[in-house]
Amino acid sequence: MTLAPAPARSLRIGPLEIDVPVVLAPMAGITNTAFRRLCREYGAGLYVSEMITSRALVERNEVTMRLIQHHESETPRSIQLFGVDPKTIAEAVRIIVAEDHADHIDLNFGCPVPKVTRKGGGAALPWKSTLFNDIVTQAVKAAGDVPLTVKMRKGIDKNHLTFLDAGRAAEDAGAAAIALHARTASEYYSGHADWNAIGELKEAITSIPVLGNGDIWSADDAVRMMAETGCDGVVVGRGCLGRPWLFGELAAAFDPTATPKDGPLVDATLAFVGAAFRRHAELLVEFFEDEDRGCRDIRKHAAWYFKGYPVGGDLRAQLARVSSLAEIDDLVGQLGDAPYPGSAAEGQRGRAGTPKRTALPDGWLDSREIGADASDMLRGAEVENNGG
Repeated sequence: MTLAPAPARSLRIGPLEIDVPVVLAPMAGITNTAFRRLCREYGAGLYVSEMITSRALVERNEVTMRLIQHHESETPRSIQLFGVDPKTIAEAVRIIVAEDHADHIDLNFGCPVPKVTRKGGGAALPWKSTLFNDIVTQAVKAAGDVPLTVKMRKGIDKNHLTFLDAGRAAEDAGAAAIALHARTASEYYSGHADWNAIGELKEAITSIPVLGNGDIWSADDAVRMMAETGCDGVVVGRGCLGRPWLFGELAAAFDPTATPKDGPLVDATLAFVGAAFRRHAELLVEFFEDEDRGCRDIRKHAAWYFKGYPVGGDLRAQLARVSSLAEIDDLVGQLGDAPYPGSAAEGQRGRAGTPKRTALPDGWLDSREIGADASDMLRGAEVENNGG
């Protein structure tokens, strides 16, 4: 693992000064309190919650109210909201602010999942320009002094790009920063992110930070993205799956004068990775307040942690079936301490998928304005997506 030198720099989002220009992307079922705490133990930056449905928060859904909680060690606290109705999103923002649940709020306009886009949400929503503007404007007003940011994609597909129009609208509405995942919704996570689009957005947006997202697999990638696009910071998603120490490498890359928590370079031997896996499980058990549930949750992370390492098939299978911390301790003790395997452990993580036609409401692309039928559909979408 090599780290490219970069000038020391921080990131300002409204009144918040983030010590390094790095943001953990919200990932459903991943970026809960346990994972955010683990990443923070290795590095620095802004760590965002998994996506929270605005109506579920307004209705005080029990699971949702648990998901918006932060550990006392987390600062600044960050929550991402999803929604399609301006009034509901604004009310959710007011609750977060009035009850002091977060120091930063992000709005999700980038989710490409069919069950979200089919109802006009996520990456589909910026196509409806007036609706997008209403949501951001009302949310910013409700947020008051709490900085509110926007995360989006390039558009629905190559023929329906929205990122420049939406970026300017968000800037005019008072957003504190804009993050762009440089793929369209139809690309999902396939192929290569179009970093040129990040540069285009940076040129168009002059008063607030622009953050780049897509294909950040290493600290070198992050430094290179900022150099090539001129963006003000990076958003890291799949690249940290099974590699929470990536945030330590990023901190070292962006501030070489600082003293990283685990040294300027991480020697990710197999023993080191095993200890990280065990620590993650421990934090999940604490988060769920249930050892069995916490250990069931860590199972999905096993393949990511041990990608490229010489771990036999039987041992891998056992790591993916753990049910107690004691069992994890026993299995980790069998791993040995093989050296870092290099490129075999690097590169893409998580499912990339293939390009696909984005699921959209009937007639969604006919106009950039919202009709009466679409308004009724969106209200229904808020109810259907009433989960964490």
